[in-house]
Amino acid sequence: MARPPEPVQVVKQRRDAALDWLVDGVPYIRFLGIRFDRRGDELTAVLPYSDHLIGNPALPALHGGVTAAFLETCAQVVLAWELLWPMVEAEGFDMAAPPSRAWPKTIDLTVDFLRSGLPRDAYARARVTRSGRRYASVHVQGWQDNTDRPFAQATGHFLMPSRDE
Repeated sequence: MARPPEPVQVVKQRRDAALDWLVDGVPYIRFLGIRFDRRGDELTAVLPYSDHLIGNPALPALHGGVTAAFLETCAQVVLAWELLWPMVEAEGFDMAAPPSRAWPKTIDLTVDFLRSGLPRDAYARARVTRSGRRYASVHVQGWQDNTDRPFAQATGHFLMPSRDE
């Protein structure tokens, strides 16, 4: 006999709890203040502006290392979320006993700084361009006021954790 569908609010709470669990386990994400806006299975990374993120106070501009870390973090969280999503959607997934956090490991990351990051909130979205059992390629685009005017973009290659981790 099939189980009745879960109420929408329960499903949303389970998905949000899984994303919070994934992101809250990384101190550097907390240090930068990065959070993720989830719409279904799509994630948008948000880097709220803070004075400690400025690298050049004369302009002022976001630090290049912060920008690169923001884009890399977005890529890694999106890849980890893709691994976690089927488990979150499976019957019986319990946040009281979550699986181990298995993070994709960066092989390489190329960042294109297209313009200075202004002293305001930044956003990024990652698109997985290739995903295999052990390797994934991701393109990330970061913007501030207009998605059509990115201030940085990155392409990265990642070693995926084994499904057993």
